[in-house]
Amino acid sequence: MKSLFSKLPPDLAALAIFLIVTVLVFSLRHLAFRALRKWSRASATRVDDIIVDALQTPSIVWCVLIAAYSALASVQMPVEARSVVLNVVNVLLVVSVTAAVANLSRATLGYSLRKNNLAIPATGLSLTVVTVVIWVVGGLVLLSGLGVSVTPILTALGVGGLAVALALQETLSNFFAGLHLLMERPIRVGDFIKLESGQEGYVEDIGWRTTRVRMLPNNIVIIPNNKITQSILTNYYLPDPRMAVLIPISVSYTVDPDRLERMLIEEATKAIGQIPGLLAEPAPAVRFIPGFGNSSLDFTLICQVREFTDQYLLQHELRKRILRRFKAEGIEIPYPQHTVHLRKDAE
Repeated sequence: MKSLFSKLPPDLAALAIFLIVTVLVFSLRHLAFRALRKWSRASATRVDDIIVDALQTPSIVWCVLIAAYSALASVQMPVEARSVVLNVVNVLLVVSVTAAVANLSRATLGYSLRKNNLAIPATGLSLTVVTVVIWVVGGLVLLSGLGVSVTPILTALGVGGLAVALALQETLSNFFAGLHLLMERPIRVGDFIKLESGQEGYVEDIGWRTTRVRMLPNNIVIIPNNKITQSILTNYYLPDPRMAVLIPISVSYTVDPDRLERMLIEEATKAIGQIPGLLAEPAPAVRFIPGFGNSSLDFTLICQVREFTDQYLLQHELRKRILRRFKAEGIEIPYPQHTVHLRKDAE
């Protein structure tokens, strides 16, 4: 290629070589990705799609670097200028390769964790840790390639680590609390939780500093990780999302308890399959609890629902059915009342 452009000035020759090689490598890139897309569509797994997506943007930088290196190798340049250009090419190459590896690792790890339901959930914290490790390794490789000794840097980081830890106590506390949440898994992404402070909702993400919880009104509450680890919380999805719903029902003292129990079980059983979330197993049950009230007989209807939020529609629909049945059967729901005896003292 040098002989073809030997009659041109060095600058024009370098530019011509750069443009020609750029066209060639981008054409090859287009053909390669076209074949990869066709292969990924025919495959049943998503891993190949992840690989293609991760390499698409960095490959543009690689094409430009190949063209630049070809132009640099084909022309005569001063030693200092060549050294500067080579350093720039090396920096861009290391950065682009590191970005490709980080994106590929992050996407592949997240897909594998979600698919296989491994012990470490695919949250923002776990993926961020992997990304940071890869970028740190890439940075060390870059410094080593530029001739910078890495050993003093590691020593300085070790000495300065104590000062950084003292200055970032709160941040590090949240970070290690996030690691604790990932490893012990008291909560998982998708779980419905309630903190002792009253916040409740679905866990959207566990980040390196905070956990995001989507509340039922569709608002996001952001909670520091150390607050969650220090709080008494209820996870309504452990050991499984199914839960019992207790519906209190009060009737007059004139009602036969056995008759009322049969009626309530009939209404709850008929509602199975009609009210979303109501489960057939375990079967609905009635207990004469809390028992004898001041003005009523107090029962509890126990039903099983698929998950926490199903209880609201269940209680709404089932109470309407029970009320209609009570009216049809002439069963009275008593009002609280007190009997006052007036005594007239003898004069």
